[in-house]
Amino acid sequence: MKIEVIIISKTYTSFTAQQKEQARTADISDFLHRRGESVKREGQSYSWTSNGEKISIKGNLWYDQYTQEGGDAIDFARRFFDCETYPDAVAMLIGENISTIKLEQNEVEKNEKPFSLPLAHLDMRRVFAYLMFQRGIDRDVIHAFAHKHLIYEEAYYHNCVFVGYDENGTPRHAHKRGTTSDSTFKCNEIGSDPKYSFHWNGTSDRLYIFEAPIDMLSYISMHKTGWQDHHYVALCSVAPYAAMKMLEHNESIKKAILCLDNDAAGNAACERICGLLRRVHTNIEVYRQVPIHKDFNEDLTASKKQDESEVIECQTLVYS
Repeated sequence: MKIEVIIISKTYTSFTAQQKEQARTADISDFLHRRGESVKREGQSYSWTSNGEKISIKGNLWYDQYTQEGGDAIDFARRFFDCETYPDAVAMLIGENISTIKLEQNEVEKNEKPFSLPLAHLDMRRVFAYLMFQRGIDRDVIHAFAHKHLIYEEAYYHNCVFVGYDENGTPRHAHKRGTTSDSTFKCNEIGSDPKYSFHWNGTSDRLYIFEAPIDMLSYISMHKTGWQDHHYVALCSVAPYAAMKMLEHNESIKKAILCLDNDAAGNAACERICGLLRRVHTNIEVYRQVPIHKDFNEDLTASKKQDESEVIECQTLVYS
């Protein structure tokens, strides 16, 4: 839960609920066009480049491909246009000057939105089609996660929603992925707790750690024998919070297998997470499985093109 208190010369900036909603739902591509920025259309979404980082945009939502961060239009203004405060971002997005907005004494402006799951669609047809035919995920694997309500289809945008629950079975995290063939959209639902991202609790002594849910499902699809016995977590970033939480609540885990992307960001994150694991969990053996291609979904789709029965074997490294 995020609460911001904005104080300006001992007064507080006040916006109507309509103004705040107008800012939050502002079309980011239109906002950039008005500021003279170059935006490239990619199917049903757009892309924009900031300091060499590719930002995917769809309506009022954005996602940074490099840092794997995202949010709504207000988050965008604060992240990329030096809006230090919530009122600054709202004012910029609705086209107002902060000095012209009415100030009221003793009013606290809060940006408080508790986490809630996106509304579910009546069925999962698009999600099943996307995961099976575009991503190559095994049907039985999808069914296993859907049966536990870990995967479902969002009602309005038909995004695939990957849910993370806490120890009490309460949903605390949702990662959304676009399901159209040309979509690059992916982001975490506002209010998601990174300690409880998409994961699977098993009973063995192994924890497999991934960047993204698709990578996790792809790896399981390639190694189906006894997969439900193991623990898996998709960080939905390269931050280790969810992996550390799983180790905290599963004393049986003795081996952590890092399965992050085979690129600069993934390699650096593996070194960083390995160092953290060795400092905090000295009894844990740390390994890394390196995909042949950039990630395990690329390995999965490549293996299907070669031979349905052939599994590409990744390289296993032992961290000393």
